[in-house]
Amino acid sequence: MRSFLHEKVGGLPRTFWIIWSGTLVNRLGTMVEPFIGLYLTQARGFSLAAAGTVMTLYGAGALLSQVVAGWMADAFGRRVTLSGGMVLTAAAMVALGASTTLPAIATTMFVLGLALDAYRPASQAIIADVVSPKDRPRAYGLLFWAVNLGFAVAMTSAGWLAGAGFSWLFWVDAATCLFFGALVWFGVRETRPAVRERARGGFRDVLRDKIMLFFTACTMLYTLTYFQIYTTLPLTMSGEGLSPADYGTAVALNGIMVVLIQPLISDRLGRFDQSVVLACGIAVVGAGFALTVLASTTVEYALTVAVWTTGEVIMAGSTGAIVATLAPPHLRGRYSGLYGLAWSSGTLLAPAIGMPLLEIGPHVLWPAVGVIALVAAAGQLALAPAVRRRAAASAADAGTRDGGAGDGAGETRAKERERVPDRE
Repeated sequence: MRSFLHEKVGGLPRTFWIIWSGTLVNRLGTMVEPFIGLYLTQARGFSLAAAGTVMTLYGAGALLSQVVAGWMADAFGRRVTLSGGMVLTAAAMVALGASTTLPAIATTMFVLGLALDAYRPASQAIIADVVSPKDRPRAYGLLFWAVNLGFAVAMTSAGWLAGAGFSWLFWVDAATCLFFGALVWFGVRETRPAVRERARGGFRDVLRDKIMLFFTACTMLYTLTYFQIYTTLPLTMSGEGLSPADYGTAVALNGIMVVLIQPLISDRLGRFDQSVVLACGIAVVGAGFALTVLASTTVEYALTVAVWTTGEVIMAGSTGAIVATLAPPHLRGRYSGLYGLAWSSGTLLAPAIGMPLLEIGPHVLWPAVGVIALVAAAGQLALAPAVRRRAAASAADAGTRDGGAGDGAGETRAKERERVPDRE
């Protein structure tokens, strides 16, 4: 039993577990975002048009968030960016709950969008800084598991709290954000490279990296498929005469499968070529969405959910590991920010792609998004040789810097950096 647990969760540094614990608690408090539409229309009495405008401003803030936070993580430090983002998110949550006018709510929603996911590039960079390359797929997979477990619990408790009053959602969400920020501020020392290394590049260097740009483009294609879960899937099920409760029941299988299956296989998947793993996962997700065209009952929709969830579990740890492989240490925040931008863009573009296709008919929508996913998978597979070459070059460079220690010394280097906190 001890050997089994060590394979799944052992050998990862203390800093990783602090980030993991903070992420779990933060996701347990994710209560405002899923219910914001109901809050604006029911609690504040906004029209659908006004609520849509506010949500657009929120999306604009989220779009900027990843780039800004990625730059800050490299320029000012991972620790201050993560903690500062959490504090700003908590303040925006409380302000949003107290705001009553449209201008105040719109402004606060933009700030919330800017702050809510600012922690992601910093946390991704910290994990890349302190976890050795061979353990990164497992580490990022465990982080993905924490996000899904926390969110699944949050959705259940948030529904109950919303019935007692929307103000509870804002305070609980704010409290968990402050906890995460404080945990990192007092428990994690700065992990970014020395000033000399940081001065060597910026976003211009990221945008010159054709491999990273192609990877980001493939990721964006994938998000166009994935975010149909929240846009066209409920509408498709409604068109079959199914209720919102049926949609919730079918999609709930996603969280259950992730929580039960993902920790059992992440360490094994980490032994394979991560580009190939990612391509396979995306292909399975695409197949699951394409099969939706055949579904008409709740059980049948749940079966398609099971298929694309399997693909999501397969690819869980590979994306973060590939970004960490492609990024030079001093640009990890910016690379993670560009990757996050692909996801933020997907939330805006997925409805723009999916809704017109759904108007033609589900028989067009679901095969089309399945094909989009397959194109993304093919792109990731084509990148595999270049990613392997980049990984080999990074290992050789690390070995040169560390006197032949190689990338396996990544955790040791990180621990040495942690002895001298960087508080610029």
